[in-house]
Amino acid sequence: MIDNEQVEYKLLLEAIHLKYGYDFRGYASGSLERRVRALLSKFRLNDFSELMQRLLKEPDFFRTILPHMTVGTSEMFRDPHFYKSMRAEIIPALRTFASLNVWVAGCSTGQEAYSLAIMLHEEGLLDRTVIFATDVNPAALKAAREGIFAADTIQLYTRNYVESGGAKTFSDYYTADYGYARMASYLKDNMVFSEHNLGTDGVFSEMNLVMCRNVLIYFDKDLQNRVLNLFRESLRFRGYLCLGSKENLRFSNQAYAFETIDARNKIYQKLSGNL
Repeated sequence: MIDNEQVEYKLLLEAIHLKYGYDFRGYASGSLERRVRALLSKFRLNDFSELMQRLLKEPDFFRTILPHMTVGTSEMFRDPHFYKSMRAEIIPALRTFASLNVWVAGCSTGQEAYSLAIMLHEEGLLDRTVIFATDVNPAALKAAREGIFAADTIQLYTRNYVESGGAKTFSDYYTADYGYARMASYLKDNMVFSEHNLGTDGVFSEMNLVMCRNVLIYFDKDLQNRVLNLFRESLRFRGYLCLGSKENLRFSNQAYAFETIDARNKIYQKLSGNL
């Protein structure tokens, strides 16, 4: 039998969904519950019920806690071997299109979107590409739009860039300024930043490439399948899907719709536009 605390926790998630449209009910329960419990301590609340009452009455309070309920860790050119594989396996196919649509789903604070923009720039494809960078967290999207990262991360980003097969010098793409690095403005000229909830919102149609790396690991099986179906419907025929290092399609209900291009780097290609 489920105890009272768990009832209150489930009611809290239901209330968030009904009141604000953010659906956390399909998130992996252990990870999300730990983050919610941390909120109780942070805001000196006694239990889930008290948290629910406050967020229902105070929309500003909900906007304050929302960033704490999502996972926003990222880095530029994370898993450099993945970007090397993209250059070898995906870029040649993308060259055959006059225009390209790319969706970076769960973009967090934008590191992956800027990494992709740099790679496309070096391959001569950025000018013909629209990058849709989306996230459920408006605070993360604001940071992504600004494209400003702490200077102490640049050494790691530079190392990742070099190992990923970068064709230039990473410092070509940012300006150092008072302890921060500001990404070159032209990298986001063709970026569209928008809020999107993978649990409730719809497709981005005719995508050549969908990247959603290290997001599905925070969802339960049902929500993973829902999101993978969304990606399948968003991709054009023979479009590419890229997942994170600990994610795969093997046991999903969408496995039939994709061919594995690179098992290690979790790169897949949609098999048919009619599936």
